[in-house]
Amino acid sequence: MTDTLATATLAAPKRNSGTFGHVLYVLRENPVTALAFGMFAFLIGSAILGPSLVPYDPLATDSAIALQPPSLAHWFGTDNLGRDVFSRVIVATRLDLIISVAAVSISFVVGSVLGSLAGYRGGWTDVILNRCLDTIMAFPLFVLAMGIVAALGNSVANIIYATAIINVPFYARLVRAEVNIRREAGFTLAAKLAGNSDARVLAMHIFPNALPPMMVQVSLNLGWAILNAAGLSFIGLGVRPPTPEWGIMVAEGANFIISGEWWLALFPGLWLMLAVFTFNLMGDGLRDIVDPRRRT
Repeated sequence: MTDTLATATLAAPKRNSGTFGHVLYVLRENPVTALAFGMFAFLIGSAILGPSLVPYDPLATDSAIALQPPSLAHWFGTDNLGRDVFSRVIVATRLDLIISVAAVSISFVVGSVLGSLAGYRGGWTDVILNRCLDTIMAFPLFVLAMGIVAALGNSVANIIYATAIINVPFYARLVRAEVNIRREAGFTLAAKLAGNSDARVLAMHIFPNALPPMMVQVSLNLGWAILNAAGLSFIGLGVRPPTPEWGIMVAEGANFIISGEWWLALFPGLWLMLAVFTFNLMGDGLRDIVDPRRRT
C-alpha cells in the first residue's frame, strides 16, 4: 500500500509538469482528441506551406487542359479554365482559416468582455446587454450576415466582421451565465477579502472557470464560421473570383455536375467537410486543456 502511494506521488508531478505536459496528457488520454489535433495540424501546415508547395499556380489558366478528370498530373482534375483544382483547394485553406480564426477571435474577445461585465455587475448593465443580444439573435444569423456584407461590400474584412458580429451573442450569454453563477462563490469572496480588485477577481479567478464551456463553443464556431464564409461565397456575397476559396469553388463546380465533371465540386466540398469535422472534434480536447480542475 505504501509503495502504491509513493508511486502515485512520484507520478503526479510528471503528469502536471507544466502546460505542455498537461496538453500531452490530455492527448494521450483521448485518442479522438489526438486525431482532431493531428488533422488541425495538417490544415495549419496546408495553410502555411501549401502555397509554396503546390505543383501549379492556382490562378494560371490553360484552355488546352480544361475540364480534365483527376490524373497523376492533376490529382483533383482541372476546372473549366484549365486551373489545377488541387492547387486551388490547398491554397484556399489559408484564406478560409484566416476568416474563421479571425472572426471567432473577435467575437470571443468582445463577447467575453461584455458577458463578464453583465454577469458580474448585474442590474442595468445586464438588462441592456441582454436586450442588444436579443435584437441580434432575433434575425436568422446567416441572413443577418448577408445583410451586413451586402451593406459594407463583399471584402474579406467585411466577411470577418459580419461573422464576428453574429457570433458575439453566443459567447456573451455563455460567459454571463458562468460569471453570474460564480460571483458569490466561496473562492470569489476569499479573493475579495484578500484585497484583490474587482477587475482582478473577474479576470484571474472567475473567468478561467468559465473557459471550459467556452472552448467547446469556440470549436463549434470555428467550423460554423468556415461554413458561413463558404455560404456567402456560394451565393456571390463572399470572396470575389478568381481568388481560391472553397465556397466559390463549390459554387462554380455545381454548374458542371450534370454534365459529368463531378470533381470540380467534390474535392473542395470534401476539404470543407474535413475542416468542419476537425473543429467539431476538437471541442472536448480544448475544454480539458483549459479546465483548471483537470490540472489537480
